[in-house]
Amino acid sequence: MTTLDLAPLWRSTIGFDRLFDLLEDDSGRWTSGDNYPPYDIERFGEDHYQISLALAGFRPDEVSITAEQNTLTVEGRKAEKGSHQYLYQRISSRPFRRTFNLAEYVQVKGASFENGMLKIDLVREVPEAMKPRQIAISTGDDHQQGENKQAA
Repeated sequence: MTTLDLAPLWRSTIGFDRLFDLLEDDSGRWTSGDNYPPYDIERFGEDHYQISLALAGFRPDEVSITAEQNTLTVEGRKAEKGSHQYLYQRISSRPFRRTFNLAEYVQVKGASFENGMLKIDLVREVPEAMKPRQIAISTGDDHQQGENKQAA
């Protein structure tokens, strides 16, 4: 397995500590792991996203969604099985837990469950104070004019 060297990035970036920690912690999970339930992540425009999970056989009351800090967790557990006698069963009814890491300012706006698909809507809402702004550059003349106004 190849090791990811983040040292060059540390030298030229500021404030990306959380991202680097995620890369180092999750690098082993990228190659293998549980792939249940299957899901899609779609992007609609600049700041709108949707996660769709295929949850055939689950009811909405058997699924929970938790958003806390920068993590979204979807968990499912089937209610007690009835007295079914299956001849063949391929629809999974096992419990699951799927975790998604969310970027800063990404908020869960809602969820819907229709035809076995759970859809979770996400929006990135950057506060005004964090958006780019133009900074005025003053010159020596501007500074002197300010002093002259105060002296008068």
